[in-house]
Amino acid sequence: MAEKVSFTIDSTRGNRTVSVAYERTGAGEPLLLLHGVGHHRQAWDPVISALAAEREVIAVDLPGFGESPALPEGSPYDLATVVPVLDSMCAALGIEHPHVAGNSLGGLLALELGRAGRVRSVTALSPAGFWTEGERRYAFGTLRGMRLGAKSLPLPVIERMSRTAAGRAALTSSIYAKPARRSPEAVVAETVALRDAPGFAPTLAAGLGLRFTDDVPGIPVTVAWGSRDRLLPRRQGVRAKHTIPGARLVRLPGCGHVPMNDDPALVARVVLDTGRRAAGG
Repeated sequence: MAEKVSFTIDSTRGNRTVSVAYERTGAGEPLLLLHGVGHHRQAWDPVISALAAEREVIAVDLPGFGESPALPEGSPYDLATVVPVLDSMCAALGIEHPHVAGNSLGGLLALELGRAGRVRSVTALSPAGFWTEGERRYAFGTLRGMRLGAKSLPLPVIERMSRTAAGRAALTSSIYAKPARRSPEAVVAETVALRDAPGFAPTLAAGLGLRFTDDVPGIPVTVAWGSRDRLLPRRQGVRAKHTIPGARLVRLPGCGHVPMNDDPALVARVVLDTGRRAAGG
């Protein structure tokens, strides 16, 4: 069951209040989990129990996604805004220097938190920001197509499609290599989350021209890429390794863009192994 935390951030319009929905479970050093654009914290559900065996896990709905309200009016959804929001959220929750794992947009945010020295370790699963301009246009076009499809389908149709393997594939095969493994309930929930997310369009707008070009020194970093990622091709992982020479580059065989559902055991192991490489991890 989600909880919400509210806190104040600085903005061009003065101090504004932001609220973020999250779930917290497990015990140990804190581990922050960040989802991708158009998704929600439940993307991590397949790996939560394995991670919570060693870590206090905090799965977050990013602002404007899932159950988290949109950012205050006029606030951009760029790194310069969202990273301090996550930092303020951690402070409000009493979390200091967590480990962080992120997927897609969440992977980019995780790397930026690492670059800023705010976390103990970073695991980035198919992170955004290592694309060519053509690859970015393709990814954004695919995401917009998924969103348009979600908005065009009445809820009863989404529910009916989710009850068959073919229907789940039609709704989610762009992000999962094994969409039939996703439960009907999860597919309905994530399709609705994509349809309703107020942060979707402004996040894509903030991503125009965005590239991650800085090293992330001083902490363990793992960049992991699914061998069957159809949204962000795995060659982008090689670029990430060139950008962050000290990073461990891991291949996730048989996994798509959101690998937590395709191979939960492998993803959990990669995340936990990264954290163990940190001092005291």
